[in-house]
Amino acid sequence: QVQLVESGGGSVQSGGSLRLSCDASRYTYCMGWFRQAPGEEREGVAAIAPNDGTRYADSVKGRFTISKDNANRTLYLQMNSLKPEDTATYYCAARSTWGVCPTISLNDFPYWGQGTQVTVSS
Repeated sequence: QVQLVESGGGSVQSGGSLRLSCDASRYTYCMGWFRQAPGEEREGVAAIAPNDGTRYADSVKGRFTISKDNANRTLYLQMNSLKPEDTATYYCAARSTWGVCPTISLNDFPYWGQGTQVTVSS
C-alpha cells in the first residue's frame, strides 16, 4: 500500500500560480496528477516517469510543470497562467509496479490521494 497526501491547493485569480505537492509513504515507480471538476469525469493532467519523462494533457501544456524528488516520494505540480476552467479537485496518483509510464490514464494508477481543491476566479 502507498499513502498519498496532497497539499498546496487554494484560491487564486485568473493568471495566477499555485504549486501542489504530494507526499508518498514509500517509493513509487510512476506518479501523476489528475483533476475532477463538479459534474465532470476525472481526467489526467500530467505524469512523470522514473527517468523524468513527462506527459501532459493538451489543456495544460506550456502552463503546468510536473516534477519529483530523486527518491520518487514527493511529487509537485507547478501551475502557472491559471484559468477558471482549471478549477477542480486535484488528485495525486501513484503506482509502485513497473509498466507504462508516464501515463495519464486513470486505470494505470491503483493508489490515490484525497485531493486538494484549486479554485480560479475570473
